[in-house]
Amino acid sequence: MTFTNWLLFVLLIQLIHFAGTWKLYQKAGRKAWEAAIPVYNAVILMKIINRPWWWVLLLFIPIVNLIMFPVIWVETVRSFGRTSTTDTVLAVVTCGLYIYYLNYLSDVKYREDRSLHPGTAAGEWISSILFAIVAATIVHTYVMQPFTIPTSSLEKTLLVGDYLFVSKFHYGARTPITSIAFPMVHDTIPVLGLKSYWNKPHIPYFRIPGFQDIDRTDIVVFNWPVDTVRKFRDQSGVRYDKPIDKKSNYVKRAVGLPGDSLEIINGKVHINNQPLELPDRAKPQYSYAGTTKGQGFDPYTMYKMYDITDAFYQDPNTNQFYIQSLTEENYQRLKNHPNVASLEKITTPAGQKDVKIFPNNNRFNWNSDNMGPLYIPKEGTTVKITPETVGLYRLIIETYEGLEMGRERKISLRDDKVFLNGQPLESYTFEQDYYFMMGDNRNNSEDSRYWGYVPENHIVGKPVFIWMSLDPNASGLSKIRWERMFTTVGGQGEPVSYLPYFLVVIVGLFGYSFFRKKKTK
Repeated sequence: MTFTNWLLFVLLIQLIHFAGTWKLYQKAGRKAWEAAIPVYNAVILMKIINRPWWWVLLLFIPIVNLIMFPVIWVETVRSFGRTSTTDTVLAVVTCGLYIYYLNYLSDVKYREDRSLHPGTAAGEWISSILFAIVAATIVHTYVMQPFTIPTSSLEKTLLVGDYLFVSKFHYGARTPITSIAFPMVHDTIPVLGLKSYWNKPHIPYFRIPGFQDIDRTDIVVFNWPVDTVRKFRDQSGVRYDKPIDKKSNYVKRAVGLPGDSLEIINGKVHINNQPLELPDRAKPQYSYAGTTKGQGFDPYTMYKMYDITDAFYQDPNTNQFYIQSLTEENYQRLKNHPNVASLEKITTPAGQKDVKIFPNNNRFNWNSDNMGPLYIPKEGTTVKITPETVGLYRLIIETYEGLEMGRERKISLRDDKVFLNGQPLESYTFEQDYYFMMGDNRNNSEDSRYWGYVPENHIVGKPVFIWMSLDPNASGLSKIRWERMFTTVGGQGEPVSYLPYFLVVIVGLFGYSFFRKKKTK
């Protein structure tokens, strides 16, 4: 839905509210017209149901308002003497339209001094749970959200089994784009396995200003732009068109920023004709092939000594071995091993075409180790569109700034010319910023090399803290990576665990609470 459509929708909701409540406003000692003024009518309604004014703010927070609306309906009918379970159920299952019956057909009286405390223990529990969900949803959506690392694309920096807190406020919290969704889950309701959202209507994209921009080499959580799967790692092959904020969550490193020129030469990233400088915590890994001098390697020793996290293969018949992911430091150690005859990085030569590589057409002889140069779009800049370059920007024009912003767009080529919706297209001005994301595990990462740019409206947040880390290949207490718990994601040098300090604070708080209660008694 466009902004205009949403404005009309909001006005329709206001009309529905006025038509169903104006008599009740009068019975509560207010004026009928007070039920018709947007926002003001909500403030007055809070006074009528004897609830704090700031509840009005909750009605305008997407997803949170889905919880608050039923609460307001129930509070309204109770303020006019309808307190039975039947009345509560009717208020909810009719989506508030039961209030129309009270407004026009029932002789109800306003209860100004009604008790606001639930009449039963069950009611007390329900009230507490509802507002716990509201508070958690606000934190989850606008402040901090937990994530887990499912793949090894950022191995050595972030490990499979790391549990992160991702900040929404560093880059600015994105307000929900999906208007109707189950709170605090992503695309699937746990246990039930059901889709957690409705595809429509969409809320126009908006981001609350953050206090920093994405810096080059930042690790970023974002929604996978080309996601069409039911849920992460779905292999069914069935296509799903998903709202932006319900696309699968990915975490990669931002190697290219808006306005950059990016080129990959023999596996190395170059930005604006200069080699990319990575932070010291980043440990890029590549695949290697080698031969031994006759005696093979014990796989356990290889994994342990050279910190290999992905596949290691060896052929005893040919003395050849293959390592999927190895850091530069361990490459230098291994090539000097007395049993190693040769060890070479596996690199696809320049000019050898791979159609799986962005922009996924036959006009570019690019592959994962040699591609570019390509321009990373920046908001407000204009590029020339030709039959040779249109593939680089097709997704942007047709989808990222087309369908998902409410405008139908279709690019076609005819007589060696580019057309947009049948009109000649010779240039295009970008409406938002874009980023180029890559994993440090270069030969085991599905990233921008394969599906292109990440739009600014797909950015979720910045990983800041590892609160738990579980080794999927271990068991028992050894499964917990104690040294990674309560470590920061960014920063210089080796990560330092703040777990001891956290435990000291927790023990201190419990001790303070215990002695305070004891002193009070």
